[in-house]
Amino acid sequence: MQITFLGTSSGVPTRSRNVSSVALRLPQRAELWLFDCGEGTQHQILRSDLKISQLSRIFITHLHGDHIFGLMGLLASCGLAGNVDRIDIYGPSGLNEYLQAASRYSHTHFSYPIKVHTVHPGVIYEDDEFIVSCGLLHHRITAFGYRVEEKDRTGRFDVEQAKALQIPSGPVYGQLKRGETVTLEDGRVIDGSELCGPTEIGRKFAYCTDTVYCDGAVQLAQDADVLIHEATFAHQDADMAFQRLHSTSTMAAQTAYAAGVNQLIMTHFSPRYTPGNAIELKDLLREARAIFPKTMMASDFMVYDIPRRRESKS
Repeated sequence: MQITFLGTSSGVPTRSRNVSSVALRLPQRAELWLFDCGEGTQHQILRSDLKISQLSRIFITHLHGDHIFGLMGLLASCGLAGNVDRIDIYGPSGLNEYLQAASRYSHTHFSYPIKVHTVHPGVIYEDDEFIVSCGLLHHRITAFGYRVEEKDRTGRFDVEQAKALQIPSGPVYGQLKRGETVTLEDGRVIDGSELCGPTEIGRKFAYCTDTVYCDGAVQLAQDADVLIHEATFAHQDADMAFQRLHSTSTMAAQTAYAAGVNQLIMTHFSPRYTPGNAIELKDLLREARAIFPKTMMASDFMVYDIPRRRESKS
């Protein structure tokens, strides 16, 4: 599970930061999932190591322009040159109507299937490996945060130990690899978990923007390996943050602390904190680390590999 930041500015792009988009790369299944799609996202993908042909799911937090204005262009390009098989899009009510209107008035016809899912709090997608859920945040319009959970996997199967125990190879090995208990033909009962290494704990990723501090974000981020959270304003500008229902750097840190996450990565920065101004982005990082030391500040094209936690064998 590898994160690539494609846009880390709020509201408008700057020379060094595009507007919101984050890619989650799943190399084991050659898939790319996108979270938000601000204007110019397809250009950012072209400048990265990501493959647009692997794009399969897009998750939209809310319908403000700096999070969706890149969506139509990206989808159109996928049809012309992306070679995608199908794209599922998840987001709030109104997203499907927005895409239908843009398609109708621009006379854009997609050469591949697109399915828009209107989300509600709870699980919105599940397969053999992942569960994706969403929850309401607190913004000026309806906004959702997302949580991706990788399911736990049985540890590595010790084939040599199985051979030493004279367990016949065949379908029984598959059962033991899954940690199941199997009765052999000679009557022996074998606990598959004893032949497997430490359980591979599923990784957890949370994405919360745009929002002021709220319980919904804390719940989504609970025990996450990494939380990506907006930090539009510095603590000094908290009044502005409350008025606009955005977060300060300290609110992002408080969310990470309350949720017990392993790593906080802040994004969605106001362009007002440029070098040379009274408050710079380094000040936002300092404020957040005073509350939650394991805080990083995202930049465009920054790549972060989500580490795997391992359970010690008892």
